[in-house]
Amino acid sequence: MQTSEIVLVGGSGKTGSRIIKRLEARGLTVRAASRSSARPFDWEDGSTWRGTLQGASSAYVAFQPDLAVAWAAEAIEALAKVAVECGLEHIVLLSGRGEEGAQRSEAALKASGIDTTILRASWFCQNFSEGAFVEQIIGGRLQLPAGEIDEPFIDADDIADAAAALTDPRHRNQTYELTGPRALTFRQAVGEIAAAAGRPIEYQQVSMADFTGGLADAGLPQGLIDLLEELFGQVLDGRNSNVMGGVAEILGRPATDFSEYARRTAATGIWSA
Repeated sequence: MQTSEIVLVGGSGKTGSRIIKRLEARGLTVRAASRSSARPFDWEDGSTWRGTLQGASSAYVAFQPDLAVAWAAEAIEALAKVAVECGLEHIVLLSGRGEEGAQRSEAALKASGIDTTILRASWFCQNFSEGAFVEQIIGGRLQLPAGEIDEPFIDADDIADAAAALTDPRHRNQTYELTGPRALTFRQAVGEIAAAAGRPIEYQQVSMADFTGGLADAGLPQGLIDLLEELFGQVLDGRNSNVMGGVAEILGRPATDFSEYARRTAATGIWSA
């Protein structure tokens, strides 16, 4: 008999770990899936997928490293086939705004015939506190190849609230664009972080060559460097500057403003020098 268990592929990530807490608080049966979980899941080893999905009724999928990579759509298509064979009824896919690779993955998932919900998210606020930028923020200077393009940064807690609400069948076969309520540049975002942290933090725009060279010097793998170059060089061109209402559509409340994220995060001391 099919259970009502929900599998979170990428359950240890920024969004997955938050979603698990929300679903468990509602008394739902949830299982995280990652390389280190009891039933290991590895995107590069398809033999691990069936064991992860077996017995579940639905899944939340956050692809690693990013749907922009060349093989993502093929992997999503293959995962969807296994999900159908395992009897899953619904997959929620965390997607990206304005990424051609992400759109190919969305199409591959929809073509499988399984019920889908697509969450297209903008840049996470948490990149400044839990991700790639935090060490530079702590060091007092963030250097990126991003100019005066506005980005409506989304709070990962809003994504988690939205994803947890998608157990409601009314959200099936829908696509939502999740952004913050206000678009601002990386320079402005760093300024708000500095104000909240009560200390000087500088933003410096650098060339793409200097950016990727610095990543290579820091020992990052070439695949990740190529991905970041694509995200900064192609996606961050203004195509995603518009504020969208997906959070309000799902939750019936406004999305969290970046200033609120900055105040809340500064209070934890994470950005202290």
